Amino acid sequence: MSGPVINANVVDALVLPRLVWLRPNLVGLVFTLSKLLPARFIVSRAREEGKLRPGALIAETSSGTFGLSLAMVARLHGHPVQLVSDPSIEPPLRRRLEDLGATVHIVRDPGPSGAFQIARLELLERILAENPDAFCPRQYTNPQNPASFAPCAEQLAHAAGTVDCLVGPVGSGGSLCGTASFLRLLSPELNVVAVDTHHSVIFGLSEGRRTLKGLGNSLVPANVDHAAVDLVHWVGAAEAYQATRRLHAEHAVFMGPTSGAAFLVADWYARNNPDALTAVILPDEGYRYQDTVYDDAWLQEKGLRLDAPPAGPVEWDRPHDGDEPWSYFRWGRRDYAQVMGAPPPRLELASL
Repeated sequence: MSGPVINANVVDALVLPRLVWLRPNLVGLVFTLSKLLPARFIVSRAREEGKLRPGALIAETSSGTFGLSLAMVARLHGHPVQLVSDPSIEPPLRRRLEDLGATVHIVRDPGPSGAFQIARLELLERILAENPDAFCPRQYTNPQNPASFAPCAEQLAHAAGTVDCLVGPVGSGGSLCGTASFLRLLSPELNVVAVDTHHSVIFGLSEGRRTLKGLGNSLVPANVDHAAVDLVHWVGAAEAYQATRRLHAEHAVFMGPTSGAAFLVADWYARNNPDALTAVILPDEGYRYQDTVYDDAWLQEKGLRLDAPPAGPVEWDRPHDGDEPWSYFRWGRRDYAQVMGAPPPRLELASL
């Protein structure tokens, strides 16, 4: 690949969110592409520290926006990229990645539970072994992922004042846990609400195939700070999709279903806590989902269309594999073992 392109300000202009007031007591951090923050920060640090040499390969596992963010940052700095993904990657996203020069490897065989994450990580390790000069951002364990969200906390505190509750989706743990850690320097009593989905193991459910993509995980990332979380909500796909459409219809905020899930929970929290200022992280825009989430025929075909918002969540007395489409649990700022009685099922792979 040729030398770096100088126009890095294209990425710089996209990293910080817009602040949009959704209710008098609810403000949204509306990102174009939230993963650009950690991608830019991690790559810049690696270049400065000599861990990523000029023109060296960047390799990572991603089926979503972190891979896209890496491809954008790498292209502007003259690095080739190899990404490991699975069949769930949307064709428009894959075309965009390849247009940016990334090589996309698709893992076809899932694990016994139907999830692909372990197989993807194993392939990533082989790519790294074959390319000893390659750099892997390791988004699940790299502390620079949550650290990169300090500017968001500063921006939010400056514009909105004291925030009483922060709501956000959890996948790698970077955006919610990173933003919360900096906000708590100003407001130690800040309530932190994590939004997850069914068949995600992050907060104690069993691993399985997830209908709602973009949040949750089939492993427990080290960057998830369980002891920082007050409440956990598990949101189903149909409920998230309906909220995504409502966010657009009512507020003209055009986002993806991960943002819809977070909005559903934050809107419920804000309505039930009118004296508290709530902020919600809305990670990425909805253009990838115009033929799915924003298509009524597709929703009807998949049995995922709801004509009205759900009434509200069901409170659980413990994390379990229930069939309620939207539920929550008072995690209470405890670590995983305190809640579940055993350490989290982390993978013993170098990429974690």
